[in-house]
Amino acid sequence: MSFYQNKLALITGGSSGIGLALAKGIAAQGGDVAILARHQDSLDAAKKEIDSVKKDQTQNVYTINADITQVDSITPALTKFKSSVGLPDIVINSAGVAQPGKFASQKPEIFHWMMDVNYFGTVNVLKDIVPEMQQRHSGVVVNISSMAGIIGVYGYSAYGASKFAVSGFTDVLRSELKPYQIQVAIVFPPDTDTPQLKYESQFKPFITKEVAGSANLMSAEAVAKETLSAIARGKYIIIPGSEGKLLYFAKNLLGRGMYPVMDMMVRSAIGKLKFG
Repeated sequence: MSFYQNKLALITGGSSGIGLALAKGIAAQGGDVAILARHQDSLDAAKKEIDSVKKDQTQNVYTINADITQVDSITPALTKFKSSVGLPDIVINSAGVAQPGKFASQKPEIFHWMMDVNYFGTVNVLKDIVPEMQQRHSGVVVNISSMAGIIGVYGYSAYGASKFAVSGFTDVLRSELKPYQIQVAIVFPPDTDTPQLKYESQFKPFITKEVAGSANLMSAEAVAKETLSAIARGKYIIIPGSEGKLLYFAKNLLGRGMYPVMDMMVRSAIGKLKFG
């Protein structure tokens, strides 16, 4: 039997991108799914997609319309859901935003926006879920970071900081929740072909495009498939794709030696900018 069979998974950002792909993957393996996002029309469209891949028609797909950045929105929504449906077995924090740009020219509100969604949004959701998981002594918590949460990438001062925050937060959760038999995982996806990537691409500085340009895009479905398999095996650090694994290995192997490599890539991009 699948790890996800008969389990209830709550997925933030579940109406598109990686979140939707994860929801469809869980439904295809026999799990019930609740997707959470801000726009009901997107939730309704995503629900139809998830319904179409369910393993069994008795499975349930729920939608939750709420803003994870606002406690007075997310807490009542999750309280109502837990009261009517129940406490999720699995919660996956996949909601995220990115808008690259050089630090000196990015407005302060961009930094606040990304921290509010990527970091505090994750905290807000788990504040309403984790205490009851602790009482139950079971559950799975999965937080989505980014390869930009492993190494600082030119042009991602706001986004990278928010994803490093998610990574550090998840490290602490892993330690605190293990005595309660709660499984915790952190996912570091590479650049993934999603609507979010299309949005952020319009803001990328030339140097950022050059530095990140050599990486191959993964599909959201491929990221979800590898992520779900790793969760089922109890993995803590999950890095979809071979290039991401190589970068993670290089960062840990080289340590400070990784900085000259990044500097070389930036210098090469600046050279193209000057003489292109």
